Amino acid sequence: MSKRLTCDVVVIGAGMVGSACAFYAARAGLDVGVVDRGPVAGGTTGAGEGNLLVSDKEPGPELDLALLSGRLWSGLGEELGGAIEYEAKGGVVVAATPEGLTALEDFAAWQRTAGVSAVPVPADGLHDLEPHLAPGLAGAVHYPQDTQVMPALAAAHLVRASGARLLTGRTVTEVLRAADGSVRGVRTDRGDLHAPVVVNAAGTWGSAVAALAGVRLPVLPRRGFVLVTEPLPRRVRHKVYAADYVADVASDSAALQTSPVVEGTAAGPVLIGASRERVGFDRSFSLPAVRALAAGAIRLFPFLTDVRALRTYLGFRPYMPDHLPAIGPDPRVPGLFHACGHEGAGIGLAAGTGHLIAQVLSGGTPDLDLTPFRPDRFAQEAV
Repeated sequence: MSKRLTCDVVVIGAGMVGSACAFYAARAGLDVGVVDRGPVAGGTTGAGEGNLLVSDKEPGPELDLALLSGRLWSGLGEELGGAIEYEAKGGVVVAATPEGLTALEDFAAWQRTAGVSAVPVPADGLHDLEPHLAPGLAGAVHYPQDTQVMPALAAAHLVRASGARLLTGRTVTEVLRAADGSVRGVRTDRGDLHAPVVVNAAGTWGSAVAALAGVRLPVLPRRGFVLVTEPLPRRVRHKVYAADYVADVASDSAALQTSPVVEGTAAGPVLIGASRERVGFDRSFSLPAVRALAAGAIRLFPFLTDVRALRTYLGFRPYMPDHLPAIGPDPRVPGLFHACGHEGAGIGLAAGTGHLIAQVLSGGTPDLDLTPFRPDRFAQEAV
């Protein structure tokens, strides 16, 4: 067994959220170790599209976190440049019917009261934003604050920039506890890491990590597929999606749901989503889901009919019953922090999450009230 390592903070999970926690904690002067059973971005992060969105969030704690994250991502985009493929391209949410447009504009007006830039776009202005959109749509709302990164690159560069000790290929088997119940590190299959603070940033597997510390955190996997086309000249300028995507995100249904989400990338391929279903960790290919994605994308952009789809991939979003992540200290276990359960918004919310965790770890007052994100807000029974 390898020698024991000692640091100030152990972050479990080298995905986007764990990398952001490591980055901001290190910038606060803490000695950080990051442990993951796989590679950096080997889980949900590597299967993400890299969306940094405010457009799909209603006013409240998650939108506040998204706005904070957006400001931080903007700074990271300037600092890390093209290395993370940060692109402030904006989002366009389209409505097919006049009734749908009215509902979308009402939602946008509500968002504007919380600081979101949301610009109504009439039907005759759609093709100025997106020349290849289908004809006959009722209108849209343009969200200039929506941006994008390449998630695997972003996670890797944040870990590197943090200077944290990166320990991949190590499975955490136990959260070590002192006699008084407080955290004193983690045990892995390749040695112990001693630290007074452990951050659970295990994403979809956050429930299993919480259980190692003897507490319940109801994180469930929600499977989603993405279609990837052949490389193209940029024909989709923004992230474009149908208005019913917002309802799908907020839904509690376990059944398959799909709503068209289409965006171009700096590398050329068009990414097509989004599907959602709760089927556990089933990695089986779903032809109905992929067919629905393709059909929905063609309804928005008819030119895609003649474009080849080269591959599809899937990931598991960390779903929480109230659609809010767990962020902050767990009062049930002194020294245990959680930063997981962001569902499909983890890439976008990662910067704010890491920043808030670091503020608490360094004894500061967090920029946002963490009460809505309390890890113990669900049923209190121990595992």
